[in-house]
Amino acid sequence: MNSLQDFDSTVLNNTINFSTTLTPGTSSTSNFTSSSASSPPQQPPPSSSTATLSRYENQKRRDWNTFGQYLRNHRPPLTLSRCSGAHVLEFLRYLDQFGKTKVHTQLCPFFGHPNPPAPCPCPLRQAWGSLDALIGRLRAAFEENGGKPEANPFGARAVRLYLREVRDSQAKARGISYEKKKRKRPQPQLQPQQQPPALPPSNAS
Repeated sequence: MNSLQDFDSTVLNNTINFSTTLTPGTSSTSNFTSSSASSPPQQPPPSSSTATLSRYENQKRRDWNTFGQYLRNHRPPLTLSRCSGAHVLEFLRYLDQFGKTKVHTQLCPFFGHPNPPAPCPCPLRQAWGSLDALIGRLRAAFEENGGKPEANPFGARAVRLYLREVRDSQAKARGISYEKKKRKRPQPQLQPQQQPPALPPSNAS
């Protein structure tokens, strides 16, 4: 996986839709026919664990390419070696314009309402869960592409504090608690205590 390779789409999954372009003069039907004719026999579908890993790796590569494009389009352009936690925060705020999560302001009558009964003009933002998962993938991709763990900008303290602030503010605005519920462990069934064997009656002399 190249660290900063060029790519056609500069958008993230769940934030901006990726699109596939066809070669001019061809159609999707002809492409499908030619590829299916020369393709090898179909293999059995991969297991669920393999498919999940593949989706994660593909998403991680797309996120990494998108961040690399963001650095190149930065003014002034930035190199990965000069990227800091502050630049990561700029990137996260930049993604808010593509968010789909309604975050109510304190002046909104639906502030803290988990299910608003009517629309409102409050802005759309990136959901905290999406940002948290994105930072996790980028942090892993940084080290996989030769970055040192101690210099990982995605693990900076400022980034962690920002994610915590977004989580808390969205929880209040949307009336949704992000605290994980503890699972109740099933109590083991108590087996009846075994009674000691009865002693034979002693014969009185």
